Parts: sequence; structure tokens; C-alpha cells
Amino acid sequence: MATANITRLEAADRSAVISTEAYRVTVDLRGREVAEPERQFLSTTELTLTAHGGDTHLDLIADEVREARLDGEPFDTSAFDGYRLPLPHLEEGPHEVTVVAVCRYSNSGEGLHRFVDPADSRVYLYTQFEAADARRMYATAEQPDQKATFQLTVLAPIDWLVFTNAPSVAPSDLGDGFGRFEHAPTPRISTYITALVAGEFHVRRAVLDSAAGEVPASVACRQSLAEYLDFDRIITTTQRGFEVFETAFGVAYPFGTYDQIFVPEFNAGAMENAGCVTFRDEYLFRSRVTSRELDARDNTILHELAHMWFGDLVTMTWWDDLWLNESFAEWASHYANDEIARRYDTGANPWASFSNERKAWAYLQDQLSTTHPIAADMSDLEKVEQNFDGITYAKGASVLKLLVSLVGEVSFLAGVTEYFRAHAYGNTQLSDLLTQLEAASGRDLSWFSAQWLETSGVNTLAADFDVDDEGRFTRFAVVQTAHPDYPTLRTHRLGIGLYHLDDEGRLERREYVEADIDGESTEIPELVGVARGDVVLLNDGDLTYAKVRLDEASAAALVEHIGGLTDPLARAVTFAAFWEMTRDAQFRPQDYVALALAAIPSEQDMAAVSTLLNQAVMASLAFTAPELRADANVTLVTGLARLLKAAEAGSDAQVLIAKALIASVRSSEGVALLKGWLVGEEVPEGLAIDTGMRWAITSALAKLGAIGEDEIAAELERDRTSAGAEQAAGAAASLPDAETKMAAWVRATDDPSVPNETHRAICMGFWRYGQDEVLEPYPAAYLDLLGRISRREGTWADRGYAAIGTALRWLFPQPLADDALVATVAAWLEDNEPSEQVRRTVTERLDEARRALRVQEVSRG
Repeated sequence: MATANITRLEAADRSAVISTEAYRVTVDLRGREVAEPERQFLSTTELTLTAHGGDTHLDLIADEVREARLDGEPFDTSAFDGYRLPLPHLEEGPHEVTVVAVCRYSNSGEGLHRFVDPADSRVYLYTQFEAADARRMYATAEQPDQKATFQLTVLAPIDWLVFTNAPSVAPSDLGDGFGRFEHAPTPRISTYITALVAGEFHVRRAVLDSAAGEVPASVACRQSLAEYLDFDRIITTTQRGFEVFETAFGVAYPFGTYDQIFVPEFNAGAMENAGCVTFRDEYLFRSRVTSRELDARDNTILHELAHMWFGDLVTMTWWDDLWLNESFAEWASHYANDEIARRYDTGANPWASFSNERKAWAYLQDQLSTTHPIAADMSDLEKVEQNFDGITYAKGASVLKLLVSLVGEVSFLAGVTEYFRAHAYGNTQLSDLLTQLEAASGRDLSWFSAQWLETSGVNTLAADFDVDDEGRFTRFAVVQTAHPDYPTLRTHRLGIGLYHLDDEGRLERREYVEADIDGESTEIPELVGVARGDVVLLNDGDLTYAKVRLDEASAAALVEHIGGLTDPLARAVTFAAFWEMTRDAQFRPQDYVALALAAIPSEQDMAAVSTLLNQAVMASLAFTAPELRADANVTLVTGLARLLKAAEAGSDAQVLIAKALIASVRSSEGVALLKGWLVGEEVPEGLAIDTGMRWAITSALAKLGAIGEDEIAAELERDRTSAGAEQAAGAAASLPDAETKMAAWVRATDDPSVPNETHRAICMGFWRYGQDEVLEPYPAAYLDLLGRISRREGTWADRGYAAIGTALRWLFPQPLADDALVATVAAWLEDNEPSEQVRRTVTERLDEARRALRVQEVSRG
């Protein structure tokens, strides 16, 4: 059966037969040579390769192969199955393969995505190829170890801008309003980081200072967003990133251009195409945002820049070592942000933000039954697609942060420098990196890889101590436990802080010890005879990756005096500890809501405020028993209203609290208040009811049934943009009306013409707490959907991984989850033969539903 999947074994077999040397690709966007100009384009691939003798194939997803030649001679293409083009037997030596194909634009964010801006009807194209979608634009050997030079020529309207991995060029005139954009060849890169971006873009040019000399750069977006392009901050962050990375990595920026382009309907946050980074254009903020969003964008900019070294210059041999890309880029972006914050006094605290947001993602992912090692076994592309997750990104970065603390920053960076120099423009495996880090640090790191990179699960650390009558420790140990399914006990570099409450209510650290923790119990003799104080905080400084259990007295002191704890990382570790205790049914969700509301007034990190608010909302809904949710909501809304009233006018905290309040309103009084805000009545001083806030209010009113389709349409009339259309689609999907629910379900599950970002908005808006009656038919409909997706039936026959993942995740009936529903869905998985993507995604949703049910029992008692 024809399949888009590629296995690790198949990739190794192909590498034994050929080595790609150079691609010359011509993409004809004029529409002259294809039957459907708005859906198809013509692609010509000329590939130089070296054969070692044998049979193999190229990867290509195309509507039609029009011509194929080997060394100038045509060959039979009848065996092309829509995914693979078998080549004739290759004798040892150099060969030239030419393939002319009719390929298809996508609206799914995969391959060459085509977008028509509703604001002005301009056309924009961009590619997204990771993990294996370059074959949707040209014929490839689609695997990361088949590196080659890449030269792209584009035939397109002469007034367009065309970006690739090489510096921009002026077009030669082809007549009839078209031009030929012929770019220079790149250094050797993998197919998944090649790129084409084209259209009537608004662009700002710059030159970046590099150790290699001046690097031409640009920042671009579609014309309708030009006024929101924050060029100065983006280019400043980029330049500072160049300075940090070139110094830290000891290797100059390795490509000839650096373009950053903000594109619509993007599935991820950004993509590290070599020298041509694409970002989702939601990063161009049309409404008031907080420092949290701005800092997060800075971090994404630095993450993608780090990839120019980690991933693009040196690339994993196969996707088992995806973490060599993502974990390192995640760590490096926060490292750079921290360096920049200290050099330029930006006021940011990147590692606290990392702990509050990204690390929380890792802990969640690592406690699902689908957890996997950081260095995962990815035998094929289906497994690869599922591992762009919190383990590959945030757990990996957390573990690298721990490794830096173990070997020292100087040794770590020295090893990284040698790694880049030894493997520039090549491919590597985990052992290649460890070899360099061991040489630089003089330490055997095989134990580290075995414990941290090749095993799954998160450890739990707790303090075990005795005190005398004067409150001094007579014994202090750290106890380590592990989940029975993932029993590895690891070596941790652990900070232990002792905090004392002063007369003004501040919790001040009086003692701090760092120690290596290993095995079930580790004695800490340095603390014997030391006053216990009021709070014992393990993982103070957030050096390691572990769950922390607070002793009863410390937990009580922190609940009572959370505002008195001022150190940002200590607060982050504390919040994580209480949240994990809540998720583990050891702390009532109502108590977590109270803690979050008490902590927010003194919190300076907006990532922490955002996380606390989101978790408080989750605690009051999914984690609270259904019969207690009304009371929990009153408590939450009352607390948020009090916080909003006390928030500084125009402050970041005011914006975040207002959005949380809008999302949480349930009462008729709250509805009246929100409707008043839409017309400028009783708006808190300093709070802008701008486009983003209006859509937040509209969506909140829609899910309550307080407005209908006419009001949503009127709001869309105020915001005739693609973002407005997406927001309107999500709001309509949330209406508690049988007819609109059915229309939304059909669009989400049976209409592949819906663009990816609109599809995501519909799916995310569909399920709402408090709509039980109108949603009652849809758990059964979800099971039917699972079957259709698994069988690749009907409209799901050709849907991509992103669309499938969106439907599986967001259409799971979480608000109706009870023991019976969980059992029904679990039985379906057991009794059927779901695809791997279906099995994993639904299993994760079931895991979270079971956890929520356990916590709901605690909420009752």
C-alpha cells in the first residue's frame, strides 16, 4: 500500500546506495503549465548524486510526474505511487536525475502553503517542510543525513518578493509581468530546512554584524500587518543573539543571509529554515500585549537563531536525535536571553519564566503514559511527528541546564564549540556530542546519558529530617522516589534553601546548600545543627528536573505568606510544587485557586501570572467536581474582580487578570458587565478594549449563549482580517445551540477546505463546560471520528498530521468526562485498530481525564 511514512531502516538503506550532492530546483508559480493555477504549480528538480551501486527511490508527493530522466535518458515513472518515485538501477559513480512534476499548494501549513489575504486579496506563499514535506515541492531524498547544496529558481510575478535560504536577488524580466528569481547555491543543508517564501510582502532591510562579516538581513510580513511590524525590537534581539551565540559557540554564523518572515496560518511558533526563518504572524501583535508575550517572542527569535548552529550547521543523522535540535535550541534561547538581560538590564528573568511555563509543560508530558526518553527511539516518521512535545523541548532543556551545573558552563560551551567545529555541515548522533563534552570537562558522562537522556519519567524529591527542641536539624536527608513504571533514580544537582519569616512578613533565605543527590536517600550533613526556619525548599534555584514535595509546615507557611517570598526562582519552584501536588490529588483544587489569587499581587514575572491564572481556571473547572463548580466559579470570579480593581491602571497584570476574568464570567451580572465593556461602559481605568480584548469578550459571551451569530458577524465586520475570521469561527463553534454545534462539527470533521488555523479555532471552541445538554451527542460522534481517521476514510484520506492532531486533541469530550465516558473511550481503543497517532493522542487525553477525576474526588472532601 502506498504510504507517506518513511522508516529509519529505509533511510539507512538509501544512504547505503546514494549520497546527494546538489539540488537545482525551479518552481514555476505562473500557473501557465498546470490545469488548476490556484491549486497547482510546476516543479523541476535536477539532482546530482553519487551512487554506491544499487536500487533506491526519491520521495515526491505530487499530482503528476510529467518527465523523469537519469543522466539525460527518460525512465519509466509508472511505478510512482504518489509518494515514491523508483529510480532505475544506479551504477557506482556520479549521476544526474531530473524530475518534472505538478505539485499542489496546501491550506494545511504543510509543504507550500498558499494564502489569500481577505484584507486586500494579496497572495502569499511559504513552505513548512519539517519533518518530511520538502517532497511536496520537489523530488528529494527526504532524510536529514542526505545533505546537499540547494539552488532555487522561482518564476513568479515580477513585483513579488522571493525569499529562500540564499540572499535575496532581483528578478530578470520574463515579460507579461513575471520575473525569474535565480538564487545562489547554499552550503550543504538538509531538505527539511530548505525554504521558499514569496508574495507581495512588506519588508524592512538591515545588516547584522557577525564574526564572519556583515550579514544581509530582513524582517517581512504581509502588507495588511505592516503597521504592527515591530522591526526595531526584532532586529535588536536578533543582533544581540548573534553576539551571544557567536561568542558562546565559538563559531561564526554559518549562512549568507538571515531573513525573518512572519507568515499566516502557521502550525507552529516558528521554523528554523537555514537563513530564512518563518514565524506565525500572531507574533505581530495587533492589540495590547504584556511583557510576557514580548519576552516569549524574543525567546522564539533566539530559539530559531540557535538552530542555525544546533540543527542547521550540524544536523542529527536521523530523528532519534531530534532533541539535539530542540532541547539545545530551547536551552540556548533561555541562556542567551539571560545573558542579554544581564548585559542590557532588560528587567527580564528568562529562567524564572522558563520554570513557570516551559518546565510545567515538561512535567505534564512526562507524567503521561505515553512518555518517552529525551533521546527517543523514532523508528519512522509517524513516531517523529508525535515527539515534538514537552519532553523533546522543555524536559531536554531542563536536563541540559542540569548538565551545565554539573560540568560547569565553561567546560560545557568548550565542548559545544568543538562539536560544531568537528561536524560543521555534517550529521551527528548523541555519542558525537557526549565525546566532545567529556573531552572538555574531563568527566565520564555515560552515566548521565543513561540516567537522563535514555530513560523516561520524573523523580520526586522530599526532605526527610528531625529537629531538636530549638528547631535545629539533628538529621537531614533528601529522599528520592520514582513512578513504578519508570523506576530510574537519578543523580541531581540540588539547591536546598532555608527561609525564615521576618517581622514584616518577608520570607528571607538564611541558608543555602548545594549537593549531589543520588539513590533513594542522600544525607546532607551540612544542615545538621542549622535552624530549620519556616520553609524548607528543595530545588531552590531550580537546578534540577524533579517534582518537589513540601513538608506540611513549609506548605502551610507558604500558603500563609506566599507574598513574602520574593526570589523569582524560589517562587517558580514553589508554584510548581503546589501545582504538582494539586494534580497528584494531594492539595485541594479550591486551595490552589486561593493560593494563586494570593500570589498574583506580588508576582513580577508575567509568565508566572499568566500560568497561575490559567491553572486557577483549570482547577476551578476540570479539577473541581461538577456539583461544586458553581461555587468554585464564584470564588474565582470574586477573587479576579478584586485583583482587577487593585491592579495598576494600564499595567501588564491588569491585562492578564482582565482576560482571565472575561473567560471565567458565568453570571448574568458578569454578562452585563462584559456587554458594557464592549460599548465603553464601566471599563477599568487604563484597560484598552481593543481588537484582542473585544474578541475575548465576544467568545466569552458566545459560549454562555449571551449573544448569537448576528453579534459575532457584526464583530467580524469590525475586523475584516484572517485573524478576525478565525476568531469568529471559534466563537460560533462555542455557541450552545444545537444547529450551530452541528455546523461547527461538520466543518471540523468533514471539510478539508477549512484552512488550518480556522480549523484549529473551531476545534478549540467546540467543547465548553456548562453545555452538557447540547453536547450530549458528540462523545459518540468523536468515537466515529476516531474510526474514520484511523481508516483514512472519506475526507480524512489525505489530511495532514497537523489537522489530524488538532481534531484528536481538541475534539476530545473533556467537559463531559466521567468514569463511564473514560471507560467507553478506553474500550474503543482496545477493541479497534487505531493509527499510532490516534492511539497516542487519545491515550494522553484519557490520562488527563483520569487525573482530573481523581482530583475531583479531593475537591469533594
